[in-house]
Amino acid sequence: MNARDSKQDTVDPVTVEIIRNGLLAVTEEMKTNLMRTAYNLIIYEALDFTVGLFTPQGETVSIGLGLPMFIRGMSETVKAKIRHFGLENIHPGDILVTNDAYITGSHLNHFTFTMPVFYEGRIVAFTCCMAHWLDVGGTLGQVTTDIFSEGIQIPIVKYRRGGVVNQDLVDIIAMNVRLPERALGDLRAQITAITTGEKRFLELVQRYGVEAVHGSIARIMDQSEALARKNTLSIPDGVYEAESFMDDDGVDIGRRIPIRVKVIKQGDEMTIDLSDVSRQVRGFYNSGFTTGIACAQVAFKCLTTPTDYPVNDGSFRPLKVVMPMGTVVSAERPYPMRVWMTFPMTVIDTIFKALAPAIPDRVIAGHHADLVFPNIHGISPEDGRLFIVGIGPLGGGWGAKSSGDGVSVTVCINDGDTHNSPTEQLEAKYPVLVERYAIRTDSGGAGRYRGGLGAEMVVQALSPFAVTTRIDRMHCKPWGLEGGHEAAGNGIAIRRNGSWDDSMPNAKIFNVRLERGDAYKMLSGGGGGFGDPYERDPEAVAEDVREGYVSAEAAREKYGVVLTSSGAVDAAATVALRNRPRAY
Repeated sequence: MNARDSKQDTVDPVTVEIIRNGLLAVTEEMKTNLMRTAYNLIIYEALDFTVGLFTPQGETVSIGLGLPMFIRGMSETVKAKIRHFGLENIHPGDILVTNDAYITGSHLNHFTFTMPVFYEGRIVAFTCCMAHWLDVGGTLGQVTTDIFSEGIQIPIVKYRRGGVVNQDLVDIIAMNVRLPERALGDLRAQITAITTGEKRFLELVQRYGVEAVHGSIARIMDQSEALARKNTLSIPDGVYEAESFMDDDGVDIGRRIPIRVKVIKQGDEMTIDLSDVSRQVRGFYNSGFTTGIACAQVAFKCLTTPTDYPVNDGSFRPLKVVMPMGTVVSAERPYPMRVWMTFPMTVIDTIFKALAPAIPDRVIAGHHADLVFPNIHGISPEDGRLFIVGIGPLGGGWGAKSSGDGVSVTVCINDGDTHNSPTEQLEAKYPVLVERYAIRTDSGGAGRYRGGLGAEMVVQALSPFAVTTRIDRMHCKPWGLEGGHEAAGNGIAIRRNGSWDDSMPNAKIFNVRLERGDAYKMLSGGGGGFGDPYERDPEAVAEDVREGYVSAEAAREKYGVVLTSSGAVDAAATVALRNRPRAY
């Protein structure tokens, strides 16, 4: 029996469950306190952050429910900080920080603060918070082609040493960002989150004892591993492959970027091979190696342990990831990373696509796979100061599954629990008018089960500002499964002098100036359909038409359903239409 087994044997199952829920409570309180104290809309409304608890070795114990793609980045960042300083050189009152994109796997906007939790003179855990700062300097609104143009880079350093703040570091940060009061406000909010985690974890240790807490964590991880292995075993053995593509990298317009994945399932273990994903690109859509691992882990967890909490590293023991350095999800310095989050969503989508022949009842068709998130900046007419704001994520359609329709206007898989920007907040704080925010008719892929619907958002400029979008998947439309149709892709349009222009070659625009009265329109794609559309219940199609989800024309052309002038199903005409030969 090893030491871990011995430690677990001293903990009874009731205590394990109390500790399990205690860990969840700790990370949820960390999350709540960050939201309550943050300065920027992207944190307190959009929830673009994650908090977590980690073992003294940096393994994930519990992360606050939030962005799935942070699952690996935080853990690897904690481990990198441990390697950098050594446990012996991390002391009570220290707080470690970095925003190194090649460690976190994401962009420089993600500042990550880590705090050791000491009990009786030794480290018993780490708390961590990774959150999105609105501005970190660098080029504003343009495509970047190296990391140096994307903002300030902070290597692994101590923000606080023995309880004393490194004011020189604070001054350097303040001088290199456009909105220092916002940045430093969010910094303090992150410190609130990790100190909350320290306090609450210590309360668990003081109440139940460090051995009981560590023993419970070990058992929770082993239980997660056992569940993941059991559910992996239920997937047929084999080698499964699929491919898709991204529209372009914003520099080489129209040059598709291939996404190819291979999944090898053998027994109770799975290997996800990302060797054939595109090499790193010139534009800013790259991400670091921790994000490549996260792509595999997010897909694996969705398939094997989607409702097992807390999210911990035990769930991923049966998973192996094969990935060379230098791909778009394992980029190396100095390749740009500012829009790191876009391509990984399609990597995950493509993993599901690969496994569809093996487990059609456990995967979904393709989804819109983008934040559909414009950034605007300008000078406020109220106080003459610079404003910067990201509006979104818009939410779009998710793919249908073998047993039901896809969900509509829901945030993409990369961003999990993030929320859209409330219209009331936007109009109160910035010179914008939201003219329209509505479901996009006919955007969901047709099928026996219909794909979810995308959205349309029209925003008018009340004073001049510049708008930038980095949207992909305009041309790689969300695919259907088992005969289901593809969905509408994402899109963008600009209105000037009352006329709309949607002639752009992709959905990427950079620093496009809008005058008062001009507007932009964001269009999020739908989700792919599942199964033959002619097998959809005609009454369900009629209901979709009544709800505005499907047009009467699409009902006839795609579903073979004929409606009367009152919207009722014309049963005889529908049977006749569905019996005609179809062109494929």
